[in-house]
Amino acid sequence: MTPTDDNERMRLDKWLWAARFFKSRNLATEAINGGKVHLDGARVKPSHRVRPGDRLRIRRGEMEWTVDVVALAARRGPASEAQKLYRETEASLAARERQREERRLAAAAAPRPDHRPDKRARRRIIRFTRKGG
Repeated sequence: MTPTDDNERMRLDKWLWAARFFKSRNLATEAINGGKVHLDGARVKPSHRVRPGDRLRIRRGEMEWTVDVVALAARRGPASEAQKLYRETEASLAARERQREERRLAAAAAPRPDHRPDKRARRRIIRFTRKGG
């Protein structure tokens, strides 16, 4: 690898951390090893080198992003800089917006109690959840 190649590539776990998809490199590494991150449709290792033009599919909980790597960062910066490192695809944006709307509607339709449980009810809840009945 030539020195110019090294400037155009970056470890995948480090890029995910710098782009603020994960709070730490360790979390990014665990996600990659767990198959939650795919590079151009394939599972890769955390040390795999990414470069501008690569397509990543990132899954974190219910949320899923499909992004194109636009730039690399030497360090982790503010969120405004991190958003300049990638471009999310239109299909991914639409899917995430649809999921957001579904969650909002499900939360609005969920029944809510009209008051908080009193001390006796709280103790029953605790007894039920911790001891299994």
